Amino acid sequence: MLFPRIRALREDKDLRQKDLAAYLDCSQVAYSYYELGSRDIPTEILIKLAKFHHTSIDYLLGLTDDPVPYPPRKQKKMLSHD
Repeated sequence: MLFPRIRALREDKDLRQKDLAAYLDCSQVAYSYYELGSRDIPTEILIKLAKFHHTSIDYLLGLTDDPVPYPPRKQKKMLSHD
C-alpha cells in the first residue's frame, strides 16, 4: 500500500526524507519504505507523524479526507460516593 499523504505532507514542508527520518529516529531508507508502502509503519511512528503534521492517523492512512485531527478527549468527572 502506497502512502501518498505521508510523502505529500513532507514535501509541503520542504523536508527531505532524511529530515523526517532523523525526527523519527529511523534511517532514511526505512522512512522511504514507509512512504512507498514496502514496510508496515509501526504504531509509534504513525503517532509521531500525525503529531508532527498536526493531523490524524486516519488521514495519513487515507481512511478519511479530513486532515483536521480529532479533538482532545474530555476528561470524565469522577463521581464521589461519600
